[in-house]
Amino acid sequence: MRILGDYWENVAFDFLKRKQLISIKRNYNCKLGEIDLIMTDKDTLAFIEVKYRKNSDWVSAAESVTKKKQQKIIRTAQLFLLQNKKYDNWNCRFDVVSIQGDKQNPEIDWIENAFY
Repeated sequence: MRILGDYWENVAFDFLKRKQLISIKRNYNCKLGEIDLIMTDKDTLAFIEVKYRKNSDWVSAAESVTKKKQQKIIRTAQLFLLQNKKYDNWNCRFDVVSIQGDKQNPEIDWIENAFY
């Protein structure tokens, strides 16, 4: 399952690079959780959750980022910021890249400021 997740994370990463975001860290892990991508978008530090669903029969990829998951990402981002003081004065936001479909024709939806 991790291989499939890595594939879609790479799709999201390439998509965001084409949108001029710059990579800071991929798969930031700590005791509190994981953040898929940390990138800069001009003067903003974006913490990005990547979600893939083949179809949205039950719940869409974006809807699968529950309030509980959001809180976990926020706490993880706070620890990242404590460990990386050079971003103290940066604006921060939480994005979701939602991908649905198959490898031949994925639908990518980049939701900036998806939660606070």
